[in-house]
Amino acid sequence: MTTPLYDDSNWREEYKSYTRNKMELDLLENGPKTLSQSWHLQALYSNWKKAKGYNKFDPKENTGQMQSSMKEFFNHQKDQGI
Repeated sequence: MTTPLYDDSNWREEYKSYTRNKMELDLLENGPKTLSQSWHLQALYSNWKKAKGYNKFDPKENTGQMQSSMKEFFNHQKDQGI
């Protein structure tokens, strides 16, 4: 696992100043108790990263390193004798 280019160790405390919603404040202080609460907490984390500009540091998925063509696939199959 790689280390992030930013410090997010105290994001919950910082996010408390962005919201006045009692449910969100409780979620930030006590953590999630259900699956849907964990989704909501992840959404809050994503909003915090976007507000701070940290979402630009996250690597994009599949920037071309995993692409192949059907021709390459069939040639590989032929070489393997399948």
